[in-house]
Amino acid sequence: MDATQIGLIVTGGLLVLVLLGMRVAFAAALTGLVGLIWIFWSRKGYDPEEFGWALTVATKTAGQVPHSKVTNQALSLIPTFILIGYLAYYAGLTRALFEAAKRWVGWLPGGLAVSSVFATAGFAAVSGASVATSAVFARIAIPEMLAVGYDKRFAAGVVAAGGTLASLIPPSAILVIYAIIVEQDVGKLLLAGFIPGAFSALVYAVLIVGLALVIKGFGPPVGGFTWGQRLAALPPALPIVAVVVIIIFFVYNPIPATIDRIGIGFLSIPLGREVSTYIGGDSWGTPTEGGAIGAFIVFCVALWRGMRWREFRDALIETAKLSAMIFAIIWGVLIYVRFLGFADLPGVFADWIAGLNQPPLLTLILILLAYAVLGMFMDAIGMLLLTLPVVFPAVMALNGGIDVAAADAAFGMSGPMCAIWFGILVVKMAEFCLITPPIGLNCFVVAGVRDDISVQDVFRGVTPFFVADAVTIALLVAFPGIVLWLPSLA
Repeated sequence: MDATQIGLIVTGGLLVLVLLGMRVAFAAALTGLVGLIWIFWSRKGYDPEEFGWALTVATKTAGQVPHSKVTNQALSLIPTFILIGYLAYYAGLTRALFEAAKRWVGWLPGGLAVSSVFATAGFAAVSGASVATSAVFARIAIPEMLAVGYDKRFAAGVVAAGGTLASLIPPSAILVIYAIIVEQDVGKLLLAGFIPGAFSALVYAVLIVGLALVIKGFGPPVGGFTWGQRLAALPPALPIVAVVVIIIFFVYNPIPATIDRIGIGFLSIPLGREVSTYIGGDSWGTPTEGGAIGAFIVFCVALWRGMRWREFRDALIETAKLSAMIFAIIWGVLIYVRFLGFADLPGVFADWIAGLNQPPLLTLILILLAYAVLGMFMDAIGMLLLTLPVVFPAVMALNGGIDVAAADAAFGMSGPMCAIWFGILVVKMAEFCLITPPIGLNCFVVAGVRDDISVQDVFRGVTPFFVADAVTIALLVAFPGIVLWLPSLA
């Protein structure tokens, strides 16, 4: 039995363990270690006296790569972004966002639901945690929607679906994880998530307005706000804007590095400097540094607005819990990934995908559909971590390789740009999985926060958003420029 056959058997065992309910972190670590022992022992002809040697070598091998990956500086973004989210909640920024959105767009049909979507999108811009976003707005938005006559199932579905926006809109924890696993630029991936994330929110809003127009009494508008009240709602939400701007400038500086004049035409004022040949100057730093400054700003706002020691302690504890869970998954999966390297499954799968006698775009669509099915049984982060080591090389091979030029590529984009594009697509599929039964985590979170709403109610409420996500994914596949425009400027 060769290494590839061992790899297939062990991978099958991993899927069985996950379906039986074992945590992804433990299932991946266990099967990865067993697989490494199996491969090393097979090289010794399964000699009983060599089993100890195989166990020792496998254990040492399993610990090397996970440690090097987990200590990567970029991963510090994950607890930083999560902490920003919890501090923003205790600072009252979440309620301020919802109130501002309600006063500005509440007059639309389904206005409160649209307000919830835009508020969750705003909160997603300072917190990369979908679960935290859903939990926070389940407490804030659902009571207000129920008070004006919304169906509780749809109200819960709006919050659960809106929470998924945190997966795309930077700062996104799952985009950081993707970048680490596939060894791509974190800053460009975060930048690529802005437009697709905002586009997803817009599609959700259009869906809600359409349903409210077609179904009588579906989503009554909320009006009566004066322009003074609308303007007064903006300052409390400004810290969110400040954090977003800071993170953008630490990823990509949109201000030209050199200009020679200000103004247009005869009104131009010469500055005696060369005209810039590109848009944007050097970024102010790294995403990690930008996230740290953003966290400090939100922390100061929270203190100014009266955050107590108990609330700060709770924010730290919840951040630690969620971060520990994510890092445990990463550590366990990386042991499995190490085993995959010895089994050469990524290479075999990539060769098989590249050799298929069908259009590359059709193959990509089938891969995305497979993610949709797999997401019914696995959590989003675990699913990506387990599949990307095999699927990513295959997609790159399908395009022509990681170093291919755009002119020679199957998808019409260079290898690095294809990696970014596929990253956004797969993270969007992960968003889809967050609301997909029976594992949709956001749905369980919303039901857990609201005692009067069951998990079944939430799953029924998110059903219309499946259509919205399908439309969004189709457009991102058909028009890669939606994803790649901003990264191309960096």
